[in-house]
Amino acid sequence: MSTEIKVPKLPESVADATLVTWHKKAGDAVARDENLADLETDKVVLEVPAPVAGVLKEIKVPAGTTVTSDQLLAVIEAGATAAATPAPAAASKPAAAKAAPAATATTPPAAPPPTPPAAAGKSGPAARRVAAETGADLSKVSGSGLGGAVTKSDVQAAPAAAALPVASGPRGERRVPMTRLRARIAERLLSAQATQALLTTFNEVDLLAVQELRARYKDKFEKSHGVKLGFSSFFVRACIEGLKRFPVVNAAIDGNDIVYREFFDIGVAVSTDRGLVVPVLRDADALGFAQVEKAVGDFAARARAGSLTMEDLTGGTFSITNGGVFGSLLSTPIVNSPQSAILGMHKIQERPVVVDGQIVIRPMMYLALTYDHRIIDGKEAVQFLVTVKECLEDPGRLLLGV
Repeated sequence: MSTEIKVPKLPESVADATLVTWHKKAGDAVARDENLADLETDKVVLEVPAPVAGVLKEIKVPAGTTVTSDQLLAVIEAGATAAATPAPAAASKPAAAKAAPAATATTPPAAPPPTPPAAAGKSGPAARRVAAETGADLSKVSGSGLGGAVTKSDVQAAPAAAALPVASGPRGERRVPMTRLRARIAERLLSAQATQALLTTFNEVDLLAVQELRARYKDKFEKSHGVKLGFSSFFVRACIEGLKRFPVVNAAIDGNDIVYREFFDIGVAVSTDRGLVVPVLRDADALGFAQVEKAVGDFAARARAGSLTMEDLTGGTFSITNGGVFGSLLSTPIVNSPQSAILGMHKIQERPVVVDGQIVIRPMMYLALTYDHRIIDGKEAVQFLVTVKECLEDPGRLLLGV
């Protein structure tokens, strides 16, 4: 019985997707739930699983094609098995049998075939995306992951291993099309700068109190909640306190109206091989420290595995991005439109500062708030940032709401 494979139902906000690659070819055996192909939308990579076991009878759409919801991609012959390799002609069998003894006496036994590298199919979306961008051949990359799977780091290491000195010659270049996600990021960033009056204000925060609190309770916290106490929960909670005091920072422009949101859906930027994505913590004001840490950790893991959903990435009233994990000391983040503001965290660096008339060494971080000056005045932006600073320098405020 033939089973049709169609494009999964795409969210309303996504008109189409690109069929990036097929992991099977016509005539290959497939197992139930095995990934047949990758579809890339503006924000996520979707896998197309096989609904039944059988043989991939026919591929209707080649890789690189733009597809829409419910479009026919391929046909599987359910219950069938792949054709075996044809046996040698019967007429040649006697001759081969007669020649066998002589060959045995004069020919040394053949060496066992080398162990082949991990198959290209045993790789995740991140590894396949890096391979596409670097030109690496997945079939020639040895996998170090579970069951010999090729990981992102395996692919990244492959070109470096091959980059040996060569004879001088013409300098080369490669032209690689933008991924849909990268093109979408470029479009949104340009749109934000073209349609909003962006301005950035800065401050710095002394994180000694947060570091001491984490050091004091990190073991008990992890034992009680099963997750490490990081910085994310402190910054999310501090921002929520600032948004409550200055609601316009949580607002958005809709035509000639200002929409004040009375809920707090906080976007937390995550860097992946494909680009920056911003999954959203829904009703973040109702989440405890442990819940925030678990949610952020889960988002990061799923973002790098390419398994975030459209629902994870839509909406949001305010965003936080952390360039400090890459060593950035100071930057001006761009607002994630249609939001009106974004907080930029940076590298924690020990610096001499004056406290109570004394020069002391403290773990300092620069904070940057980029905001839409059309609805947020400088006074409100500065006061919001000062509120975040005060909450982080005295974390007790986060518990007492003062």
